Amino acid sequence: MVNELEVGLFWWCFVAYSVASAFHLVYLAVGRKPVARFAAAVMAAAFALQTAGLVLRSLHLRHLPLTNMYEYISMFSWFAALGYFVALALWRNHAIGAFVGPCIFMLIAVASLLPKQASMQLVPALQSWWLQIHVTLAALGEAAFLVAFACNVMYFVKTRLGATRLAGRLPEAGALDRVGYKAVAVGYPLFTVGALFAGAIWAEQAWGSFWSWDPKEVGSLVVWLVYSAYLHARITRGWSGGKAAALSMIGFICTLLTFFANMVLGGLHAYG
Repeated sequence: MVNELEVGLFWWCFVAYSVASAFHLVYLAVGRKPVARFAAAVMAAAFALQTAGLVLRSLHLRHLPLTNMYEYISMFSWFAALGYFVALALWRNHAIGAFVGPCIFMLIAVASLLPKQASMQLVPALQSWWLQIHVTLAALGEAAFLVAFACNVMYFVKTRLGATRLAGRLPEAGALDRVGYKAVAVGYPLFTVGALFAGAIWAEQAWGSFWSWDPKEVGSLVVWLVYSAYLHARITRGWSGGKAAALSMIGFICTLLTFFANMVLGGLHAYG
């Protein structure tokens, strides 16, 4: 059952994110502040439309929209947009929108292709508060990883383009390296508690086992191991710059692959 108003909000949210992404890229090309401000304003409008849609869906279903891939990716993209505004407020550099914006748009585009139907009655495995904790914290952590990924891409663009005008509109490479690290440092504990610990507790309650070698469980473990290696390399080995950025990017690519593990391989998370 899908509310028509919710579908309309999602459509205009999709349009607004596409326009915001396009104007952020235009800003990166021309460097005009009015273009950047317009792009940020459209991004804010998209975020408001998406917020309204998620609230409406929650009220309609009487539970948070976290129970299937459409809902999860929608929530993940919402957290990523929130991360964009936090980064913009702290950083005061609109260039980040040219990298975070397209990522959010692509997530919304993927969500638009997925079934939007939702049942008013959850299956027994989903009738738990651990669902809210598990999925919300995991999505928050992954949104922080997305911001880190954007910083990693910006780092490589900055260091490869040298003294070009486009590179000059990006933050300094050292700042990009530090912000990418801080984003992972924020996302890592959220992902650890949400995806692994809360997920294991919920799995034991729902399926009778803390660990079942489900494809999504294995994928989440791989993501955690990659980011653990990243933090270990930075803290104890002194990694920074290109090597650290590349390892962080691998972690986010693994995160994206984990999304669709059960859609391809089946498993206990296949209902999602």
